[in-house]
Amino acid sequence: MNSPTRNLKYTSIGGFLAISLLLATACGPDRMTELRARLTDRIDQTAADVVGVYFYDPAAGDSLALNAGTALHAASMMKVLVMIQAFRDIDANLLSLDDEITINNTFHSVVDGSPYQLSAGDDSDSALYTRVGGTAKVSDLLNLMITVSSNLAANILIDHLDAQRIQSLAHELEAHSMMMIRGVEDLKAYEAGINNRTTARDMGQLFRLIFDARAASEASCKKMTAILSEQRFNDGIPAGLPAGTKVAHKTGRITLINHDGGIVYTRNGKEYVLVVLTSGIDDPAVSDQLIADLSRLVHAAFD
Repeated sequence: MNSPTRNLKYTSIGGFLAISLLLATACGPDRMTELRARLTDRIDQTAADVVGVYFYDPAAGDSLALNAGTALHAASMMKVLVMIQAFRDIDANLLSLDDEITINNTFHSVVDGSPYQLSAGDDSDSALYTRVGGTAKVSDLLNLMITVSSNLAANILIDHLDAQRIQSLAHELEAHSMMMIRGVEDLKAYEAGINNRTTARDMGQLFRLIFDARAASEASCKKMTAILSEQRFNDGIPAGLPAGTKVAHKTGRITLINHDGGIVYTRNGKEYVLVVLTSGIDDPAVSDQLIADLSRLVHAAFD
C-alpha cells in the first residue's frame, strides 16, 4: 500500500492508463477471448448506437475494452470526477467535509452567463430544494450527489470547486477524453452541443485510481469508496451479480443514455473494475437489462 506522503503527492500516475487486452493472464487467453465474444454477442442483440465496455482486473493486470474510446454524453457519471476534486482539496486543506456551503439554485450558463435554475421535479432528489437559502455540509452534498445523484448538490459543488479546475484534473489523472465543462441542466449549452463527455476507458481510469488509492490520499479514496458503495440506483451492474455483492459505483441516465461503472467486490475476496456506457436505447429498462447481463457475463468469467 502506498504511504500517505506518496498518496498526497499523487505520484507515478504516468503510464497508468495503458489499456490493452492482455491474453497471457490469470484468466487465461481462452477465457478472456471467450468473455470478449460473449460480451460482443450480447451487445449485438441490442439496437444501441454505442455500447462501451471497460473491464480491469487489478490483481492480474488484465484489461478488456470494447468501444471503450468512444466519447458519449457523460450524464451523471461526471459526478465522480467532481467528488475526486473535492477530496483532493480536502487533502490539501483547502476544504473540509464539515465546511458549510450555501444552498442556492441559481447558476450561470457557460454559453452566455445567463442565469438558470434546476427543477426539483426533474431531479432524482428533491429534498435539497426545500433547504435553498440555508447551508449544507460538504459531506452531505457529496453523499447526495453520488448516492441519489442530486443535480442540485452537483451544481453547488461544481460552482464551489470551479469547473475549469475539475476539467484540468481530468487531464492530470490521464482521463484525456473526458470533458467536464458545465453544470447540470444548462439547457443553452445542451442546445449548443456543449456537453460533459466521457469514455468507458476514462471512467475506468477514475475507478482504477480510486481503487489503488491514487486519485487522492489513501484515506480520501477509502471515503470515496464508502460513498460509492451507498449508491441507491442498482438496476445495472449490481443486478447482474449474486445477491449481497458489494459494488462501489455511479450511474448516469438521461434520454437515450444509460451508464453504470465502478468497483465490484466479489464474495471470494477478489475485485475488479467494470464500466458500461450505453447510447441509443429508448427504454431504460432495456438498457438496464443489457448492463446487468454484461455484468453477469463478466462476473461468471472472473469469479
